[in-house]
Amino acid sequence: MPAVKMSWRPAYRSSKFRNVYGKASSREECYEGVPITRNVHDNHFCAINPKFLAVVTESSGGGSFLVIPIYKTGRVDPHHPKVCGHQGSVLDIKWNPFRDNIIASCSEDCTVRIWEIPDGGLRRNMTEALLVFTGHSRKVGLIEWHPTCSGILFSAGYDGKILLWNLEEAKVVKMFDSHSDVILCMSFNTDGSLLATSCKDKKLRIMDARSGRVLQEADCKRHRVGRVVFLGNTKRVLTTGVSQWNTRQVALWDQEDLSVPISEEEIDGLSGLLFPFYDADTHMLYLAGKGDGNIRYYEVSPEKPYLQYLMEFSSPAPQKGLGMMPKRGMDVGECEVFRFYKLVTMKGLVEPISMIVPRRAEKFQDDIYPMTAGTEPALTAEEWLSGINKGPILISLKENYKRPNPAGPKSAKRERRALAIKGLDLLENVSSKTDNEFLRMFYRQQDELKRLQKELGDKDERIRQLELELHNLKNVTH
Repeated sequence: MPAVKMSWRPAYRSSKFRNVYGKASSREECYEGVPITRNVHDNHFCAINPKFLAVVTESSGGGSFLVIPIYKTGRVDPHHPKVCGHQGSVLDIKWNPFRDNIIASCSEDCTVRIWEIPDGGLRRNMTEALLVFTGHSRKVGLIEWHPTCSGILFSAGYDGKILLWNLEEAKVVKMFDSHSDVILCMSFNTDGSLLATSCKDKKLRIMDARSGRVLQEADCKRHRVGRVVFLGNTKRVLTTGVSQWNTRQVALWDQEDLSVPISEEEIDGLSGLLFPFYDADTHMLYLAGKGDGNIRYYEVSPEKPYLQYLMEFSSPAPQKGLGMMPKRGMDVGECEVFRFYKLVTMKGLVEPISMIVPRRAEKFQDDIYPMTAGTEPALTAEEWLSGINKGPILISLKENYKRPNPAGPKSAKRERRALAIKGLDLLENVSSKTDNEFLRMFYRQQDELKRLQKELGDKDERIRQLELELHNLKNVTH
């Protein structure tokens, strides 16, 4: 099947995400004075969850990273406590998806360490890790938590090995040695049964996540793969890399047949690594280049055109790396569907960037917030290692919804404007009997409308609860 060229040029298409826009945070909502690492390793150097922001820092005599409570924006104290137990530079950090206080780190000292951060953040430097794993013969560049199983962590080193760690027993379970060079990226499918990797040997692999057996392999000579990501449950993977003409490129693959890409798209002629971020809830793909100031975003479709270009967020400040907030940390009342945390090394700045659907959120917007992965693991490490696969346990974000409270004179004017009908302000000059009756009728209709909206919302919530119970029952029976 020949590769199909994808067009990124905007075209009209009916989509609720067609007008999504990026909004950079104000200075008061940023984190300033952060000594961001100057390491040239191709990684994000930060990790975010609804409780903490973690950033790898520049340090001498070992590696360290900052952990800041997410609500403590503003200037960071130069003497802020750090996690500093590594003997070499920290290359990657990842929060546990099920326990917000647990973070894993890997380093040039060939170790992987697990840390527990106290509620409220650090009060003094932390040097003692919960667990220290040694098994790699060269520096460790990547770590990934299993997406549905508690206590399983994968690490990839410059020795070409992937190690599968069981944290519940504090030991290595399996070593994958099918790579002949440095592993550049790892990505899990939704239930964590498959692992996709890109490697410096110019090969894309899809492996069984338990055994390490290579199920599919592509020799990418025309498209040198840099990063790979599974596209949810679509049975497709997307890679970013460089074409034979040294232009940045995106390719779409069938996970069951890597003989040739389904489609390819040249992005631009810049040289920075292109990081892909996929949101399975909205089917949106974000592309951000290292050293760029912009973030492009697309909607992924099962049919041609497979990638529909939506828009681009532009900023003059180049990004060293980007962290992403899990969906359960979104501001649902503001219709925020994605949030980046952008590292700007030159300014020592971490800047949140929100992707927002422009609509008035008078109630919870269930069409843009489907059920999403929660904090409860679907399996234990023992169950997953025995061969059981389960998708993530889903939750509704409705409980996170807070109706935006209009404040100040501008909102008062908007309310008064809404009550004005054909130039008549219903809150002023109501003197005649006819006007009073009209006003009472208007308010009765408003009350009836609110009652019906509440009934509809309650029924929608009941439907979502039943769907969630059905989904979890299916997981139990399987």
